[in-house]
Amino acid sequence: MKALVLEAPGKVALHEIEKPQPAPDEVLVRIAAVGFCGGDLNSYLGLFELQEYPNVLGHEVGGIIEASGSDVPAEFHEGMKVTVNPYQNCGHCISCRKGRPNACVDNKTMGVRRPGAMTEYITVHWSKLHASDKLSFKELALVEPLTVGFHAADRGRVTKNDIVLVIGCGIVGLGAIAGALKRGATVYALDISEYKMGIARQVGATGAINGATEDVAAVISKLTNGDGPDVVIEAVGSYDTYRLAVDLVSYTGRVVYVGYGKKPVDYNTGYFVRKEIEILGSRNCLGDFPDVIEYIESGKFPVEAVISQTVPLSDAGPALEAWAKNRGNTTKIMVDFEI
Repeated sequence: MKALVLEAPGKVALHEIEKPQPAPDEVLVRIAAVGFCGGDLNSYLGLFELQEYPNVLGHEVGGIIEASGSDVPAEFHEGMKVTVNPYQNCGHCISCRKGRPNACVDNKTMGVRRPGAMTEYITVHWSKLHASDKLSFKELALVEPLTVGFHAADRGRVTKNDIVLVIGCGIVGLGAIAGALKRGATVYALDISEYKMGIARQVGATGAINGATEDVAAVISKLTNGDGPDVVIEAVGSYDTYRLAVDLVSYTGRVVYVGYGKKPVDYNTGYFVRKEIEILGSRNCLGDFPDVIEYIESGKFPVEAVISQTVPLSDAGPALEAWAKNRGNTTKIMVDFEI
């Protein structure tokens, strides 16, 4: 069967690999759709420190169970449409012992530190499956990236009394907007793409700010009566936005970093103390899959607006290469295995 392999930074190709066979506690999933994420792009560019090469890409999955091992519970049956929790934790490190396996010291995400789903079939432990008969395969493939944003809102302890600013309106940022809205917050979005800002408004953001054309600090000050946002969620991972989050957040506010930084960031740390802010990291997700599935099933998420391009597996490599050359207004490239 064919698989898209990231051989090295800047080098991706289709390979022939063996079709897997499920162990007794696994299912065989026929892949129908896989999304490219910003992490895949950064791995292609050689900017993601956790990426291992060579590796089959892909961890945003929509598929269907084709066979089950003998020890798989009957509820996971042939013909069931599923998405996959792509994270594998060790079970014994300090994060796992604290009940936070999403931040496992030795986490192995599909497509990053173990083979991914950008291929025709994968085997998955039954406990990593989440099913929905209502969602399309493309919608199922959107669940995982949205869970990352939902988790960021959870890390920020967002409440209905908060004003939240989300920096970056890629798919994870959109998930953070949706997660904060679900908690009843007032949410503003910041990006440099009018296209992405428009999607943020469709998700439900009260307003969107263009960082390329507007005085962000002045606009935020006006929107918050001079206080600043109670919570800022950074979903870009750039030097400037890491610093901007701390600059904009209110006194006693909370900053959540979900974007992976590409280089070290220097701060005036006295600012942390004077404002008595909390700075929180947010990694992967923790128990957010059911909430996100329910959210997408509700029809509130603008699925078609988010999917910028749909390609077959044969064109997945060129699509990733083109994205690397011109990010433009791309939010989500979907690889459809049924075309």
